[in-house]
Amino acid sequence: MSFRLSQRDKDIIAFINQFRAVDRDSLVDLFFKQLKSPVNACNSVMVRLYRLGLIERTQQYSPSVYLPVDAKIKKNSQKILHFLSILDVYKQMCTYSVPKQVIVEDKPTGRKGGIEPDLFCIFKGSPFWIEIQRNQYSEQKMQAKISLYEEFFFSNDWKALHWQPEDRSAIFPSVILITPIRYAVNSDHIKIIQVASIYELMEKYRSSAKQQRDGKPRTSASSGGIKINLT
Repeated sequence: MSFRLSQRDKDIIAFINQFRAVDRDSLVDLFFKQLKSPVNACNSVMVRLYRLGLIERTQQYSPSVYLPVDAKIKKNSQKILHFLSILDVYKQMCTYSVPKQVIVEDKPTGRKGGIEPDLFCIFKGSPFWIEIQRNQYSEQKMQAKISLYEEFFFSNDWKALHWQPEDRSAIFPSVILITPIRYAVNSDHIKIIQVASIYELMEKYRSSAKQQRDGKPRTSASSGGIKINLT
């Protein structure tokens, strides 16, 4: 069969491959919102790409969720909800600024048992590793997770990661815990930010920036204040 893909087709396929599971409404928001009938246009494109065998889909959800052709997750897997939660965080960021250098399920140590953040990105000029906690964990387990980040910090291997700036000193990313529960975790070496959403992060930043303009002292990152570059 001979067919020609538009640049949008290619971008959609690449996006699905990157995020592993993408719901129809997210595709509408990200690729079709400017059209007169965005939902109809999206449905038409996705049906065509599916029939061409360029993407997979699961109708376990409504609207449909689309997967890469070589997806290693079952169409009824709970892992799909995990990837959709990562996508939701990305979309929240996009309402402020499109993140750069996005890596889903980053494995910066290159080994099993190292840190495995759900998402890495550079957002508004600052690098972040993002952990999305959909389930409640013990304080000990969460502190053990932070200890892995500290272990990587002391290894100095992070200074050679491909996204590090070439014209200035290497930066260790802040760690964002997206969680409705506040854990009593702390670190003297890395910035930890606990918020329920990116929206809350940006509200805290605005509050912190206002305090700075008013000459008031700011709280530390691990206790809620934001000490990062979000300008």
